[in-house]
Amino acid sequence: MSLVKLTIKGISYSQTQNGAYALILNEVDGERKLPIVIGAFEAQSIAIALEKEIKPPRPLTHDLFKSFADRFDIVVKQVIIHKLVDGVFYSSIICERDKIEEIIDARTSDAIALALRFSAPIFTYKNILDKAGIYLNNPGELESNSDNDDEGVLSTPETFGLDNEGNASTDIYKSMSLSELHEGLEKAVQDEDYEKAAHIRDEISKRES
Repeated sequence: MSLVKLTIKGISYSQTQNGAYALILNEVDGERKLPIVIGAFEAQSIAIALEKEIKPPRPLTHDLFKSFADRFDIVVKQVIIHKLVDGVFYSSIICERDKIEEIIDARTSDAIALALRFSAPIFTYKNILDKAGIYLNNPGELESNSDNDDEGVLSTPETFGLDNEGNASTDIYKSMSLSELHEGLEKAVQDEDYEKAAHIRDEISKRES
């Protein structure tokens, strides 16, 4: 299976939908976006890594891992999002120490937070992007954080409350038909509501798998 390189476009959020976050990944040589729903802590950690000027007074968990790895000459070479099951992404961290390569399983949000700190590339397999990628009607409508002030793209770490389970509510999508889900997905993408689009896409993936 061929690998597709991804870059981070930003972190979108919805203040009206329980404060859930979606990490938006770009296909490097294409127009598709890969939204991945992540937790508030991971969103903050990724946002801090994206903003080079921000230095927490004490190291976050991912900063501590980076310091630990540097001390023992461990290098993160790359991150691969290698599996999508029932709307859940699975990732691997490819590490190297003394020219010996090791593969470590990780949550995708943690893997990407570490990839940023090691300046390591992020990949996924083509079949995963084919299944879960989203096309924008106009690929240029969502610019990078540094080029605009669009609402919905998190450029600095902020904290928004989640529901009692720590997730956005998705019960409403379970009662929708497949055609309604596809229509809702198209509208969410048009509205640039990537957190909602990710939830709808995950529900479609569950039904079509």
